[in-house]
Amino acid sequence: MMIPDQSPFRSAVQGVGRRAVLRGAVIGALAAAPVPFARQLAGGSAAGQATQAASSPAAAAAGCTDLPLVGGAEFPIGLYWPPHPFATTVERYAQMREAGFGFLITGNYVDDSAIISHALAIAEQVGLKVLVASDPDVQNFAQRFTISDDRSVPMSITTADARNLATAALNRYRGFESFAGFSLGDEPSRGRLPALGKAFAVAREVAPRSTPYSNMVPGSDTSYRDFVREFVDNLHPPMLSFDRYPFLTSGEDQQYFQNWAIIRSEGLRANIPTWTFVQSVEYNNHRFPTEAELRWQINTSLAYGCKGIQYFTYWQPDPARGEGFGRALTTADGTLTPLYAAAKTINTTWLRQVGAELKPLVSELAVHANETPPAGATGFTPGTYLSGTSGSAAVLGLFHPTDAARTRWLLIANRQYSTSATTTVTLNQATVTKVSVFDPATSAYVAQADRTRIVANLAPGAAALYRLDA
Repeated sequence: MMIPDQSPFRSAVQGVGRRAVLRGAVIGALAAAPVPFARQLAGGSAAGQATQAASSPAAAAAGCTDLPLVGGAEFPIGLYWPPHPFATTVERYAQMREAGFGFLITGNYVDDSAIISHALAIAEQVGLKVLVASDPDVQNFAQRFTISDDRSVPMSITTADARNLATAALNRYRGFESFAGFSLGDEPSRGRLPALGKAFAVAREVAPRSTPYSNMVPGSDTSYRDFVREFVDNLHPPMLSFDRYPFLTSGEDQQYFQNWAIIRSEGLRANIPTWTFVQSVEYNNHRFPTEAELRWQINTSLAYGCKGIQYFTYWQPDPARGEGFGRALTTADGTLTPLYAAAKTINTTWLRQVGAELKPLVSELAVHANETPPAGATGFTPGTYLSGTSGSAAVLGLFHPTDAARTRWLLIANRQYSTSATTTVTLNQATVTKVSVFDPATSAYVAQADRTRIVANLAPGAAALYRLDA
């Protein structure tokens, strides 16, 4: 990313977000393209694949199953704002890998080709993938200029020039096994989407087996839903990513689930996976999250069908940059905070395993049980598999496989991050023949004796995954 505009409450048409503050006001105003999670592989007709990918969201999705991070069995767990250049060492990168992270997005002054190449070499040693942000050639064709063969368009470059810039950037890093792709931008404005779509098309043409990616601003109204749809229809991205940071110093963001409902709906419409950023830093009006709050963000997102979790941020941004950035998984001097240990536990003992189970599945339901649904969310109603609920409030995610199999997977996430929960889900006996609970320690399902109901005892912010044979 080019240092993204990650404001939790910035609407699609309002001001500058926290990520823009990190990347700088001028770059923030120009930013308008996706973050390609890409790795260039040999073979294939670039022009032919680019044309196919650009034809429609469905066509683009059909070609994404083997792309880096989107394809494969591993659930993508990423981070933004990694160690600065002086802390770009094997030791620091090994800490990230040990905490369960699979990829990082460059930033924190890891911006020029020399330090980017150094970061890629270090990441290669520890097994991390890298999404390269702030490469000057990428910024030029994706953010600073508009791609147009009409020479009367101000601040424009030709399509051929854009291809040359993309190829030059690709050739600098494609030899690194850790190279996963380029950031074409972050949190684009609505008016920038047509230009961003052209940058996406060039990226696909030059690197057809790369993963173009852009992260969206948060929002929750009808205009935002239209914006998300335009984003998808202009860019044809292989995934739909957004950020919203729900833990305010004054309480919980009341529109968090409404935002997720819109993203989930549009991701399903386009048949592409949805990703999110979780809040892992304190800054103006946003508190330092606890382990339970971090777990809650991850599990409620999984219940809404999330297929990729990214942390904002890993390293504490320099407070002098603005917005009062405080602790993240590290402090500004690199001291590990309690949130590092929390993320390591969650990532390595839960998210990696459960995420791998859910990644190939399709979200069928995301509903709120035993509470009045928050704004924009859907309440539980009995159905083919689930006939009733009682007890503590929970978010239920029901998933089905891509084939015609009748098996379903049920994720029960504690709606509360401050108290434990006991939630009971009654099962439809005309459909469900067997119930098994997933054990992340062994990545196996353990059959339970009672197939009439599930009783989930959950710690604050925790969740449990069940397989329902039918």
